[in-house]
Amino acid sequence: MSAPRIVVFTRTTGFRHDSIPDGIEAFRDLGAEGGLEVSATEDPDELAAALPGSAAVVFLSTSGDVLTDDGRRALRAHLADGGGFMGVHGASTTEYGWPWFGEDVVGAVFDGHPELQRGVVTVEDHDHPATAHLGDRWEFTDEWYNFSVNPRGRVRVLATADETTYTGGRMGADHPMVWCHELAGGRSFYTALGHTSECFGDPGFRRHLLGGLTWTARLA
Repeated sequence: MSAPRIVVFTRTTGFRHDSIPDGIEAFRDLGAEGGLEVSATEDPDELAAALPGSAAVVFLSTSGDVLTDDGRRALRAHLADGGGFMGVHGASTTEYGWPWFGEDVVGAVFDGHPELQRGVVTVEDHDHPATAHLGDRWEFTDEWYNFSVNPRGRVRVLATADETTYTGGRMGADHPMVWCHELAGGRSFYTALGHTSECFGDPGFRRHLLGGLTWTARLA
């Protein structure tokens, strides 16, 4: 039986994160540890060709308009066939002109961030492989994304940002940062964390990514 295939997509037409190569390396390492076949591409045509039969696709800090019409159709078909979508950090800054992507696939659209700083993630759902290893409070350094709408009610919120622990939060006491949901036959997981190169070498964050990936790909 062949290994489940994971496609990591990293195209950017807006801001480009320096941490993308570190993220790709992390997903390759996680794939090697978990018996997954991981490929990475920035070519939207390659993505469209690779999606059929893939267990999951990871949009790793993508930004701007990154998909062709064929790619959009392939992503819809991928989810309809039960495939998984995982968005990391900048994925919520992607495909602003395609509302279905930001609002439905990712779950919320990026709406600015304060300066990079230390803060606390409050884990509210430990019954998910992305958060099962974490305590109730998770100290992290990131950009603490704000979103145009609160996705709670449409998604299963796993963790929130504690805005009292950093400056620049604009969503109040309920500020989702990590969530998942079922979508159009498939599964979607999003984490707003992942700005720095250093975080991709952190064992706790890697377990967070692996848990999200295995849930999304229906491997856990």
